[in-house]
Amino acid sequence: MPRIALGLEYDGTDFVGWQIQQVGRSVEGVLASAVGQVAGEAVNVHGSGRTDAGVHALHQVAHFDAAAARTQRQWLLGINSNLPPDVAVRWVREVPSEFDARRSALSRRYRYSILQQGARPAVAHRRVWWVREPLDCAAMTAAATSWLGERDFSSFRAAGCQARSPNRRLIAVQITQRPQGSGVLVTCEFTANAFLQHMVRNFVGTLVAIGRGSLPPSAAADILARRDRKEAGVAAPPAGLALVEVLYPPHYEVPRYADDA
Repeated sequence: MPRIALGLEYDGTDFVGWQIQQVGRSVEGVLASAVGQVAGEAVNVHGSGRTDAGVHALHQVAHFDAAAARTQRQWLLGINSNLPPDVAVRWVREVPSEFDARRSALSRRYRYSILQQGARPAVAHRRVWWVREPLDCAAMTAAATSWLGERDFSSFRAAGCQARSPNRRLIAVQITQRPQGSGVLVTCEFTANAFLQHMVRNFVGTLVAIGRGSLPPSAAADILARRDRKEAGVAAPPAGLALVEVLYPPHYEVPRYADDA
């Protein structure tokens, strides 16, 4: 039975998250339904990770197995025609049977967007965290770099996180700013082998406290060392967070995200 991989994007605002739950609309659920319509049978889809309620994806990767004989174009057009407007498949391809969207991944990259300006935004409110106060990005960068490497991130995991281990390897952090309208768009990007539940949002909550001057940059390392979620800042709102890219070994030939942000 062929194994099919696909890349998709979605606006997570009106979803309970990636994973199917007892109540609410999930990305996994609407995607499985759309794939099943094209396959002519019930199909399970498996994503690279579980984005939370309200979190977006620019390049989520998933796979499924189906007996139906379809070309890549037929899968792509057929699935998209059965998806709601806030989810879209960008590419489809057949992959080796050992490929697994989650287990085969080498790393994930998330981007958090903060809009700093005096007045609240309207058009961008589903994509950013609005803050009024100017942020010190140099202080935020100095703080975030103290988290790089293989670490116990207990201080930044959700209380209900079901991961067996709090250890993750944070590979890269990049914080940038650029003018946007009457304000400044601050983006915080994190690349790791994997992430704990709410890990990025908890990172950003602490970094914004540092950027505002409420905490010194040295607090980031201190909070990490305490391994206590109560020590970190409040979780940043989900609207500003997006899964940007999932990287795989080159031999799988999974398309890269065309980053035009």
